[in-house]
Amino acid sequence: MLLYQFIPACWIIWLLIWLFASFGVKKSVRQEDPLSRLGNTAPIWIGAFLLSIDPSWFGPLRYRIIPQDPASYAIGAALTFIGLLFAVWARYHIGRNWSGVITLKEDHALIRSGPYALVRHPIYSGLMLAIIGSAIARGDIAAALAIVAVLYAVLRRVRIEESWMSETFGSAYADYKASTPALVPFLV
Repeated sequence: MLLYQFIPACWIIWLLIWLFASFGVKKSVRQEDPLSRLGNTAPIWIGAFLLSIDPSWFGPLRYRIIPQDPASYAIGAALTFIGLLFAVWARYHIGRNWSGVITLKEDHALIRSGPYALVRHPIYSGLMLAIIGSAIARGDIAAALAIVAVLYAVLRRVRIEESWMSETFGSAYADYKASTPALVPFLV
């Protein structure tokens, strides 16, 4: 059914936007070491694998914990779409400071407007919402494990980025942390 192609189409379009937007970023002056980067990216790839592979490959992990019906899929699809849209907004708002890995750029700027006024890490917030939405639509144990894997990676990345941003921006970043939640908007 065509409805069930919506979420994969959203992820493919997001991936194309992400690839296109990766050109023209500022030069990196500091970059996470490869072993640490592997600790961040491997769980993301595991999560993507768990969400995208045919459930029949997963044995007991294929058992559903959320009913497979149009309503569950529609809720998951809406969350996926909103999450990816939020991540794209944040990606464009951060502009040339963006990197797919943890880096500091030449003339790195502390962005506090747009989605960065709602949360300090809006790309991660949007992607987590999209992962949760995709997992709801899929509804099996493997999808729940995907959420756990990606959440681990996001929290690890946030911890490293927070440290680097504090070192780079000092009291300005401390003020930002005091007034803006890390991942969930409107949380005090």
